[in-house]
Amino acid sequence: MTAPVPERDPGLQPERTRLAWRRTTLSSTVTAVLAAKAALHGGPSATGVVAGVLCGALWLGFLALAHRRIRVLAASRTAGPPALAPRHATAATLCTLALAVCAAALVF
Repeated sequence: MTAPVPERDPGLQPERTRLAWRRTTLSSTVTAVLAAKAALHGGPSATGVVAGVLCGALWLGFLALAHRRIRVLAASRTAGPPALAPRHATAATLCTLALAVCAAALVF
């Protein structure tokens, strides 16, 4: 005799996903701030300023993507949230990786 399978609460997964997007946005914000600090450490240089501006632009791009996804997840409380479009997933991944590379280049 098998035990009955409990009903899945559809509200938990979107909430966890929304929280994950917020955590990732927070960590990218910290990375962008530390990159800007590293760019200005010891006086501003042309390379440091360009890298700092690039980090800021990448951060803003990721922030826009994350904010859009958080809104979609919040709006779809009754139905399951739609899948993340491949181009949005690719853009978020590329922004995250490029921001990490840019910040690492500023530190070293």
